Amino acid sequence: MTMGRPDPEEGQLPAPVKPPDGGWGWIVLLGCFVITGFSYAFPKAVSVYFKELMKDFHVGYSDTAWISSIMLAMLYGTGPVCSIMVNQFGCRPVMLIGGLLASAGMILASFTTNIIELYLTAGVLTGLGMALNFQPSLIMLGTYFDKRRPLANGLAAAGSPVFLSSLSPLGQVLLEKFGWRGGFLIMGGLLLNCCTCGAVMRPLDMGMKRKMGKAQDKYEAKEMLPIGGKSEEGISTTDGTKKGKKAKKKPKKGKKLLDFSIFSNRGFIIYTISKFILVLGLFVPPILLVNYAKDTGVPDTEAAFLLSIIGFIDIFARPACGMVAGLKWVRPHVAYLFSFSMLFNGLTDICSARASNYTGLVIFCVFFGISYGMVGALQFEVLMAIVGSQKFSSAIGLVLLIEAFAVLIGPPSAAVTHGLKPIIEDCGVNGLPQHKTPVMRCLCYAHRQCRATKELC
Repeated sequence: MTMGRPDPEEGQLPAPVKPPDGGWGWIVLLGCFVITGFSYAFPKAVSVYFKELMKDFHVGYSDTAWISSIMLAMLYGTGPVCSIMVNQFGCRPVMLIGGLLASAGMILASFTTNIIELYLTAGVLTGLGMALNFQPSLIMLGTYFDKRRPLANGLAAAGSPVFLSSLSPLGQVLLEKFGWRGGFLIMGGLLLNCCTCGAVMRPLDMGMKRKMGKAQDKYEAKEMLPIGGKSEEGISTTDGTKKGKKAKKKPKKGKKLLDFSIFSNRGFIIYTISKFILVLGLFVPPILLVNYAKDTGVPDTEAAFLLSIIGFIDIFARPACGMVAGLKWVRPHVAYLFSFSMLFNGLTDICSARASNYTGLVIFCVFFGISYGMVGALQFEVLMAIVGSQKFSSAIGLVLLIEAFAVLIGPPSAAVTHGLKPIIEDCGVNGLPQHKTPVMRCLCYAHRQCRATKELC
């Protein structure tokens, strides 16, 4: 306790600390960039290993697609748990634990002997670790930035395409040189960088406490001078601050770990419903694109390069969209820009059905990268604009939980449609199609079981 001033080391700050919009915030932004890259790109980059996993474990598309789906479902579904842990322990400790779990999951996955063990290690454990890193990093980013928040969100979101464009080719190289087990082991080592990112997430009030401490040193020097009745005044203010601290500590016991009052916000309800519908198909192309291209006869290296194309376009789309969203005449209407990006992404997926060769797939990847980048840059900016920074930690946890169901069923459902095991039973034994309708013949050809169907479609 200092004379006439409350001790900043005890209790909570009387008001939220103003975001510096820079300074150490740029280091926090860099950490958030890396975390976002691993969280979103890793489940998609793992799809490079699916072909080998299918051979080793004798499983199909749908079975391997569950690995990425479980990762993403854990990333989304554990949102409320992350919110409670962040509100209870702070962002930094939660992120350090998450980095260790993510790394341990991939390392253990390299020793698995069946697909179920892969679900538990690479899916559940790694997904949980990435979730404990992803959500706290977004909360810290919103704490350090206000006026430049759209730009900061866009730059942080660019971590996803940057890592996707690098992890996918890297995974292919590791697969060719070390096999999928060696690749998983090395990937697990890379995930330890999440611990480094968690270490730089310094709470904003710590920096303010240091500044307050310097100011108090000067204040104490003045108070020590024998001038008038300042000592009595200091004692009286000291008593007042003690009472104030007791009053501040009482509400801390009743602090909400998860704020459900945000469901009374109509904008939040609309946002949640629209994101649920979007996420049903948002991650399907990145997860299944490589295997689909391989089935059409595209070489493995060129098929993996398709994800790099999406990532390369996405790298520029996210920061550019963040800059546009930060303009004075655009920021008040950023929700409409987000609505356009969702519509654009959906139309791109519909048009992808026309891509029947490698050139068509490349064109699809270009437009998908643009729309995907717009969605990624705006989704959390819009959510924070709807609920505010104070309720953002609870809001993002609940939104991610609801989206987890869409993430969990989306890719496997699409993989089943791609595999089409139920409808190939009518195919001729010698490869001749027995389906009477053109639609069924084309669906049968999608499974690549009927060789003579190509001409008929």
